[in-house]
Amino acid sequence: MNNYELALVVDAKIDEEARKATVEKAKHYITKYEGVITNVDEWGKKKLAYEINHDREGFYYFIQFDAAPGVPAQLETEMRIMENVLRYLVVRQEA
Repeated sequence: MNNYELALVVDAKIDEEARKATVEKAKHYITKYEGVITNVDEWGKKKLAYEINHDREGFYYFIQFDAAPGVPAQLETEMRIMENVLRYLVVRQEA
C-alpha cells in the first residue's frame, strides 16, 4: 500500500449540501477501490490561479489515503466525470 493525496477543487457556486455530497462521493470512490482514508483537510474557498469555466473561486479539499498502486488511475477515471469538480490531482506521497 502506498500513501496518496487527492487534491480536489469543487465549484464555489453550488450550495454547501451539494459541495459536501461531492466530497463524500470522492471519499466513497476511494473506499470503493479498497483505499483507506487517513486525513481530510478542508481549506475552504480560495481564489483560483486562473479562470476555470468562468469561475474565479473554488473550494479546496485535500484527502490523504493509503491504497494499492492501481487505485489512483481508477480514481482519476471517476473524478473526470464528476459534475461539480473543477480540478483534481492524485499524487503519491513519500513516507
